[in-house]
Amino acid sequence: MSNLLDKASVILTPTAYNTSEALCVKPSDGTGDFDFSRATKATRINSLGLVETIDTNLPRINYEGGCGSWLWEPQSTNLFEYSEDLSNSYWSDFGTEVSRNLNASQINPSGTAGSYELEGVGGLRRFGIFLTVTPSTDYTLSFYAKNIDATLLKALFTNSSVTTYTYTSEVNTTDWSRVEINFTTLTGTSTSVQILRDLPIGESAYFWGLMLEEQSFITSYIESSGSSTTRNQDLCTNGGSVASINNTEGTLYFEGSALVNGGSTRIISLSDGTNNNLIYISFDATASRFSGFARGGGGTYTTVLTNGINQTNNNKVALVWDAANFRIWINGTEQATATINNLPIEMNILNFTSPTGADFFFGNTKCVAVWKEALTDAELTSLTTI
Repeated sequence: MSNLLDKASVILTPTAYNTSEALCVKPSDGTGDFDFSRATKATRINSLGLVETIDTNLPRINYEGGCGSWLWEPQSTNLFEYSEDLSNSYWSDFGTEVSRNLNASQINPSGTAGSYELEGVGGLRRFGIFLTVTPSTDYTLSFYAKNIDATLLKALFTNSSVTTYTYTSEVNTTDWSRVEINFTTLTGTSTSVQILRDLPIGESAYFWGLMLEEQSFITSYIESSGSSTTRNQDLCTNGGSVASINNTEGTLYFEGSALVNGGSTRIISLSDGTNNNLIYISFDATASRFSGFARGGGGTYTTVLTNGINQTNNNKVALVWDAANFRIWINGTEQATATINNLPIEMNILNFTSPTGADFFFGNTKCVAVWKEALTDAELTSLTTI
């Protein structure tokens, strides 16, 4: 495997970055480095497992799950105005059904002191908020919780009907857990989001980092303090160079995972900056489907595709082309092959988008690499086997 990587002309792994740059391992002279931008601060899980804030225009290496990956995310907004100050009158305890007490010594998921203990007092033991929402729309509620002695932890949503979600088993007494709850609004324009419902009297748990997003999947924590807060999207583009990419045969490789399985098309591309000459990997809008596209001289597209592979899993994907064939390998197996129609030439840009800057890839990236040759079956088996 090391000899195979030695042959690559471009390798991007989550190892080094500067402001506005994600730095390649190869080429080592900086000619292949990527431009990066994000107009706001954002958070990551650092190597100690803590939530850490990263400054504007700095890429994030995220260690969630223990292994570092570049984290590219879309723009998202935390609709809750106070994500950490749970004593604020913005939040409702529905008539002191739940007490809210700051434990100044309890370390929270960011590694600093201060977490709120919520305890059932009376009534229906509710804690949450009434919000204006968009009808027939996906939302994702998330928060960090650490149990003390609660035997029932349950969330509830009311919006033309009632939906409940029990998360007791997801939370333990030794570590913080991030709970994710997805729900879809019905016809109503307002909802009651109850982070706690029916908490037994006298039982309690710690909470921190409450977040509500208007989308079907969770993203990294967005702190809010006094207003809803937006994190801008990550944009990683313009990697590679003529010397490191341009050739009449080659291999484009990606290891990582998407944030969501389907829903929209997300692309990693080699191109000349137009749709005339390109090779790209597509995480398709159809769930569990990957496609590969090749085009040269503005001619006919060549397409290979495969189904049945969850895009949110860690996958190893390679597109391989030469003057005759175009192939897609995933996780150690050749999935599809086609006779190439028009061979791409003069490609000099590697992007986490389509060649024209659309269909951004959002997810976790462990490696992107390019070879100026079509790798052999033996090499592709070694490269892509999980």
